[in-house]
Amino acid sequence: MAAADDMQTDKDWRLQVVLAGEGGRLRDLTARVRDAEPSVGEDVVITHDGDLMYAYAAGEGAIRAARAAIESLLGQEGLSGEARIARWDDEHEEWRQVDPPLSAAAQDALAREDAVDGASETRTLVATAGRLVRGDFEQSMSAWARKLGLECEIVEHPHLLTTQIAFTVTGAKDRVEEFAAGLKAEGWTYVRTETGVMLNPL
Repeated sequence: MAAADDMQTDKDWRLQVVLAGEGGRLRDLTARVRDAEPSVGEDVVITHDGDLMYAYAAGEGAIRAARAAIESLLGQEGLSGEARIARWDDEHEEWRQVDPPLSAAAQDALAREDAVDGASETRTLVATAGRLVRGDFEQSMSAWARKLGLECEIVEHPHLLTTQIAFTVTGAKDRVEEFAAGLKAEGWTYVRTETGVMLNPL
């Protein structure tokens, strides 16, 4: 069973059905959806997680057909569920609910969240790299900054065996956060690489 967010790939539309208290029956119900309604296309992915049933599709028409099929099957079983349709938002990298529409309060909260995430920020992050891998480390992080749409200025402070590298990045706050997480992970990779090089006998 795949996790919900792992199913995005080219499936831009998602149906989520909350079926309270019936988690144990979802495996059987999920398997029967396509048999119950032939209009559900082969490209629609149907899965479940706990008390949640999901369907993923590339188009809105396909996801609405899946919704009709699932609701029909639930009706036959004397069950009901709360269905929500969402579309993948590439800009914010998350599912955004479209049906039923969000309440005015929820829309306002989402707009405030987007404003915070999109606000420009400048932050300086410092990492230490061994001299043998410093160049590769800088190139890797510069490429990552470009991919995230960030401006990146690099300042070096050489020491005997290592170099302190300051990355000053400017851009959307959420992208800066993503860069910082990548810097931490990449830094440990190069520490391990450097250690391996140092210990490898010539």
